[in-house]
Amino acid sequence: MKIICVGRNYVDHAKELNNDVPDSPMFFMKPDSAILRKGFPFVIPSFTNEVHFETELVIKIDRVGKMIQPQFADRYFSEIGLGIDFTARDVQQELKDKRFPWEKAKAFDGSAFVSDFFPKEKFDLTNLNFKLERNQTIAQEGNTNQMIFDINTLIADCSRYFTLKKGDLIYTGTPAGVAKINSKDILEGFIENEKVFEVKVL
Repeated sequence: MKIICVGRNYVDHAKELNNDVPDSPMFFMKPDSAILRKGFPFVIPSFTNEVHFETELVIKIDRVGKMIQPQFADRYFSEIGLGIDFTARDVQQELKDKRFPWEKAKAFDGSAFVSDFFPKEKFDLTNLNFKLERNQTIAQEGNTNQMIFDINTLIADCSRYFTLKKGDLIYTGTPAGVAKINSKDILEGFIENEKVFEVKVL
């Protein structure tokens, strides 16, 4: 399986990091070793002093697809989850300044957490609320209606470049509110006010 992540898919998040708003989906990848196993804490790596949380809806692909048309994209997934794209922001900035790729900052071991998955029929995917609480205080709130590129568009555009296969994950982008995590933080994720995960930080 592969993990495809979407950057800058919420206007306010792009602006909070002083980035341009893209005119087409922007992708980067994580290896399968980036998955943080459920029940395990997130351990802040020794090579960074500034890891940020980025809370995102995650789509799990369940059939092979290539050159998918947007109007048919919903046939290629049946479940969604909520995840965190952990980002070593200080490392990312150094890499960006040198015009180097981001993998050291985005694709390290444990940098991709995802909750259990839920049938998409439970939700209105065009108007779906989600949030992250840190230590019982709301840190991020988002709604799919704020996405620059909707889920079907993301799937279709991904499939132009990468053959999508069963089990692939698409992280659909994060809303504003990303921030540095600290040791002993407790991160809790919610879809429509239903708690779907808890991650402890070491």
